[in-house]
Amino acid sequence: QMSNGSSITQFLLLAFTDSQELQLLAFWLFLGILLAALLGNGLIISTVACDHHLHTPMYFFLLNLSVLDLGSISTTLPKATANSLWDNRAISYQGCAAQLFLLVFFITAEFYLLTVMAYDRYVAICKPLHYGTLLGS
Repeated sequence: QMSNGSSITQFLLLAFTDSQELQLLAFWLFLGILLAALLGNGLIISTVACDHHLHTPMYFFLLNLSVLDLGSISTTLPKATANSLWDNRAISYQGCAAQLFLLVFFITAEFYLLTVMAYDRYVAICKPLHYGTLLGS
């Protein structure tokens, strides 16, 4: 007895456009965004890590925000850049699941970090005399 069965091994992504010229434009746009994010966040990370005067809680939060931003932008943008350059629309089921998990993880972590940063600024502005005891310096 043979049964008729199928399994999903890959998804087909929708292209931004069917025109090769516009796909090249999308490639250069994605590449520019990716390089700008890598450069900007890399500068923040190296500056905070190297300068000992910046080892305060706020700059620690900025360092972590840069790392999370690098993670979130590195999750989807390289695949989108490659798809627009090589006109490849397929993504494996495991690759799609990994992208979705990592993107949700990094965005959720960024929201929690921004909440902690907002609390840090609240304490620094509204209770400046207690800032050192509440958050440490």
